[in-house]
Amino acid sequence: MHASATTEPPVVVIGAGPVGLAAAAHLIDRAIEPLVLEAGPRAAASVREWSHVRLFSTWGEVIDPVAEKLLAPTGWTKPDPAAYPSGGDWAERYLQPLADALGEKVRYGATVTGVSRAGRDRVVDADRESRPFTVHLRYVDGREERLPARAVIDASGTWTTPGPAGGDGLPALGERAAADRIAYRVPDLADPAVRARYAGRRTAVIGSGASAFTALAYLADLARSEDGKGTHATWILRRGISGNTFGGGAADQLPARGALGLAAKAAVDDGHADAVTGFRTRAIERDGDGRLVPVGEGGRRTEPVDQIIVLTGFRPDLSFLSELRLGLDERLQAPVALAPLIDPNVHSCGTVYPHGHRELSHPERGVYLVGMKSYGRAPTFLAMTGYEQVRSTVTALAGDLESADRVELTLPETGVCGGAGLFDTPEAAEDGDRAGAGCCGAPAPEVVRLGATATATALATAEAAQTDRSAPADRTPAGGCCGA
Repeated sequence: MHASATTEPPVVVIGAGPVGLAAAAHLIDRAIEPLVLEAGPRAAASVREWSHVRLFSTWGEVIDPVAEKLLAPTGWTKPDPAAYPSGGDWAERYLQPLADALGEKVRYGATVTGVSRAGRDRVVDADRESRPFTVHLRYVDGREERLPARAVIDASGTWTTPGPAGGDGLPALGERAAADRIAYRVPDLADPAVRARYAGRRTAVIGSGASAFTALAYLADLARSEDGKGTHATWILRRGISGNTFGGGAADQLPARGALGLAAKAAVDDGHADAVTGFRTRAIERDGDGRLVPVGEGGRRTEPVDQIIVLTGFRPDLSFLSELRLGLDERLQAPVALAPLIDPNVHSCGTVYPHGHRELSHPERGVYLVGMKSYGRAPTFLAMTGYEQVRSTVTALAGDLESADRVELTLPETGVCGGAGLFDTPEAAEDGDRAGAGCCGAPAPEVVRLGATATATALATAEAAQTDRSAPADRTPAGGCCGA
């Protein structure tokens, strides 16, 4: 490992999550001083909020090799590479030890409120690229600080900005008023207070990705338990049911991810959930008993429910980057060169091309959005993608463009084709599985009860998934390979 002493300002890394900490490890390995700014009180603050959810990637796929090298002298014990960690395991057994190894290079309770060029707003061209960046901070005690940076790597993720219930990308009418009955995360049913919120009640789950699968499977488990009698889910999808609705199944090269979809299918097959298809939420109203009633386009209404879980994906918070010149795709809010490579209308996890610093660059040189934030609203992110992103980005910052351009990454195929956008097109609805038209048509809205009994294979795999249900990809419980 190279020495990290430098007289230059540090490279500021925003976020002490999996990709941000990996970026810091790579910077140290390249003799570049990092400074990681984390808004939470500990490393992996967002991951800890879904600590109860199991990843569908193994330990061997969620540990960065250079970070592992940094940890080796500390006496850290590497977990079994073939085992599946939970979010809590990931935070406690890898991410926090990595942050501890970085020591004072990680600051906690430090919220980034703005990034700009020193003395230059986004309008000014003169002498722009010769100016260092200035990072504005606010600490938990109210103090503010301005820090210089030679480059900025934003790995802050998307966890804090979940998508709303509204089918138009905005909150549905009445959504904010019903906030006390709406959750935007997969519930931790091992928590007695959370369990009581859903036990014996009817819950609407809005979304069609791995997070929705997880929530459906958890609620089905609750319905099968002694204290959960009467628990039922209404699964609201914006598209129709097809052979690929429940993910890749046996075709998924991440077996636990395939099993997760099959567990959700079993929840529907066993009668613990009804699937309401072709439903885009316009409003959330209350009936005479005070229960919530999702209302779709055209006035269609679901049965009343007691609770709603909204799992419609996440989106990047770009507010504190407003003074930087970013080149973002108008649809995905991902870097322009990266967007066509990850567009969920075209790609699943396994068909995303390897990419690095060139696809992640912006008109503002020295700024990189990495990790889940680099994907904008695309839901196909895996941790191994982020680790390769920061390897390439840091190598480019170190001036080794030959190595930075040599991006190599093979992602496991999901077995899922397409994403929500494609299924809204008339061509997809008419042509169904026709080549190039996507896999799932959009039929007229209907309530669907799949076969009375799941296939033997689905049930067996779903049963195996009881201990392996996961967060989508490796980052947050949202979206999976194809978001809602």
